[in-house]
Amino acid sequence: MRRFAVGAGLAVAALAAHSGAQAGGMNYCDRHAELSATQQDKLLRFAALIKGEMEASGSAVALVSRSGLDLSRFGQRYSHAGLALQDNPNAPWSVRQLYYACDERAPRLFDQGMAGFLMGTDNPAVGYVSLLFVPGAAGAELARSALDKPRALQLLSPHYSANAYPFDLRYQNCNQWVAELLAAAWGAAGAAPGAITRAGSQAWLKAQGYEPSLIDVGNPALMLVGNFIPFVHHDDHPREDVSRWRYQVSMPASVEAFVRAQVPQATRVEFCHNDRQMVVRRGGPPMVEGCQAEAGDTVLALD
Repeated sequence: MRRFAVGAGLAVAALAAHSGAQAGGMNYCDRHAELSATQQDKLLRFAALIKGEMEASGSAVALVSRSGLDLSRFGQRYSHAGLALQDNPNAPWSVRQLYYACDERAPRLFDQGMAGFLMGTDNPAVGYVSLLFVPGAAGAELARSALDKPRALQLLSPHYSANAYPFDLRYQNCNQWVAELLAAAWGAAGAAPGAITRAGSQAWLKAQGYEPSLIDVGNPALMLVGNFIPFVHHDDHPREDVSRWRYQVSMPASVEAFVRAQVPQATRVEFCHNDRQMVVRRGGPPMVEGCQAEAGDTVLALD
């Protein structure tokens, strides 16, 4: 499928390292892992496990993040986030998300079932998913805002940048759209769609102490790669950051941390899979690399 969620695959270095393409011939949009029948079956079983957890949660909405691009060198496990909604008109618990339509060269909002959401990974051998369930009035307002199409579209920028700076209106990435929707839900509850603006959402996020993730590229040559990628930009970032070869970007980790600060009652469930097993962790610290189970985890063996 040519249209797929590029997500916050901002890490110019990671993009460059994965593609191995030469400048002028880079075709990042069409990159995706080819899945074998066995891998597809595993991901379908993994999706069913996650959906079962959502159905049993008693919540109406969850912030959902998945691993995709390998951003481990930047300290990021998750690259792409969206909102899983119990009452999504596409299907229960489908994920509403921003994706970059490569053939149209434009960002779009897209509802996708959990299985399709997981198929966007670059590494089908090992994968991680985080669910953050938002309870009570905060969750109800977030679900209403996410399902309100005029409001959701009001926050969609026509200009996509995978490494968009969170406090500038020139561009937007997938995780930044989620962050701005949170602001519209909690900072402008009850406002008419026409009164919802990206500028207002960004101002509210800043006032609430939202802290984007700091991505230290650490190499000027890798920063230059962005000049050859149509959905990577530098002109919205503070000059001081660019001169230090770093970006401040909305990533799943920063959005999740903000939600937990705003709604301390939010509960987290993390999932992973490898070639041998699927593991579920309810609460507790993040899972270790390689999907290794620890005390208290639920483990389901893969035949």
